[in-house]
Amino acid sequence: MGAGAGRGLRLARTGATFPMETDLAMKPRENGAVLRFAPSPNGFLHIGHAYSALVNQRLARALGGRLLLRIEDLDIGRCRPAYEAAIFEDLQWLGVEWERPVPRQSERLPIYARALETLMESGLAYPCFCTRGDVAAAIAERPNWPRDPDGSPLYPGVCKHMSPQERQRRLASGQNGAVRLDISEAVARLAGPLGWREYGETTAARDVAAEPSAWGDAIIGRRDVPGSYHLAVVIDDCFQGVSDVVRGMDLFAATSLHRLLQELLDFPAPAYRHHRLLIDENGAKLSKSARAKSIRELRAEGLSAADVRGLVGILI
Repeated sequence: MGAGAGRGLRLARTGATFPMETDLAMKPRENGAVLRFAPSPNGFLHIGHAYSALVNQRLARALGGRLLLRIEDLDIGRCRPAYEAAIFEDLQWLGVEWERPVPRQSERLPIYARALETLMESGLAYPCFCTRGDVAAAIAERPNWPRDPDGSPLYPGVCKHMSPQERQRRLASGQNGAVRLDISEAVARLAGPLGWREYGETTAARDVAAEPSAWGDAIIGRRDVPGSYHLAVVIDDCFQGVSDVVRGMDLFAATSLHRLLQELLDFPAPAYRHHRLLIDENGAKLSKSARAKSIRELRAEGLSAADVRGLVGILI
């Protein structure tokens, strides 16, 4: 579905709506391929990012489509303007071209907040006041407690069955909480099987069955901002009209949760193309947290943009 003036988003299984503002950088899906590269400005880009950006650009050109850039800066504690400026500089140096303007998730918090409110009003999400320590304590005597695809323990439901009166008392007292998706209720409202079309790095598609329950009652709204990666990426992909989501295999499992949110929000399902991850000499994926060598460091060592593109196997 598109986002026209005067229209709202409809929750497919509830009939509820919430308004979404029109934004030149958030266009409804049009005919033709639309791809996006969406880095977070919480560190400098490394060659794994270079590979993903260049794969997106190569496919956009092959499909005769558009390449968009989005800044995913929900992590207000770690994101920095200097890192954002470096993203633009490094991508331009690599030869990546994208459309303007470039939206930032930090500018769209009211939209995510309204989506959370609607999901809660529809009985599909609830406030959670548990800390990580609370969750750890709740499962301390259960060594075989299940974990989600990222390795975190599934939420044990401490706040899920809290009375409305107690929830209101805590909120009224100023106690800040996250928002969790009620996975059992959300899955129960699906009209049928859930899945997606996966291309990988090939031209042949295969159907993948989604398994959103593997994530349990996932956090879709953080304590510090009214949103989360999972919710924001689904909303923004829809309103940027993204037809093909090209990203690393480390997000393959998260697609199950994203497809569920798309169904609940009555959003169209894009095609997915999860590409290989670049790894270091120890076989671990490149990451900012592991201090993978940045593009800026490679530039400082005298490598050219062509050299870096050659390192990741993409020539333009």
